[in-house]
Amino acid sequence: MILYRYIDSPVGPLLLATTDVGLRAIEFRENRHPVKRGDDWHEGDHPLLQRAHAQLDEYFAGARHGFDLPLSPHGTEFQRTVWTMLAGIPYGRTISYAQLARRVGKPSATRAVGAANGRNPLPIVLPCHRVIGTDGSLTGFGGGLPTKQFLLQLEGALPKDDDLFAPPL
Repeated sequence: MILYRYIDSPVGPLLLATTDVGLRAIEFRENRHPVKRGDDWHEGDHPLLQRAHAQLDEYFAGARHGFDLPLSPHGTEFQRTVWTMLAGIPYGRTISYAQLARRVGKPSATRAVGAANGRNPLPIVLPCHRVIGTDGSLTGFGGGLPTKQFLLQLEGALPKDDDLFAPPL
């Protein structure tokens, strides 16, 4: 059984979902690749949902730079390898998709690595927002580019006064 609940956050409502084994999903309101739901999904509460909520609140308050949660994301072996590599990107730092592909051991598979990154079911906790274009541009993010910008600014990886989405003067 998968239990889920919605929480408020500075980037809008987030859906948190878990099993007894580990956190299964975190989804933004607008999510490009939502996790498939079945009859085994039920709204409810669970100690792991409470723990994830508390840790996300600490993260958004700037008091937490990493997460200590059991995780249970579902995906292919390749996707899980990419997602594991995301956990190694330090808070406040970014890497390019090409660098991530090299870390995964598939330097010519930048597009496949990007696709796996885009299907990360645990954004923020597995920090896919820390992966950017080789030229430093913010590219694709399941929660939208303004959310990616917000998260990187929160972590100090982008200046807070640098609004990439402000209308031109």
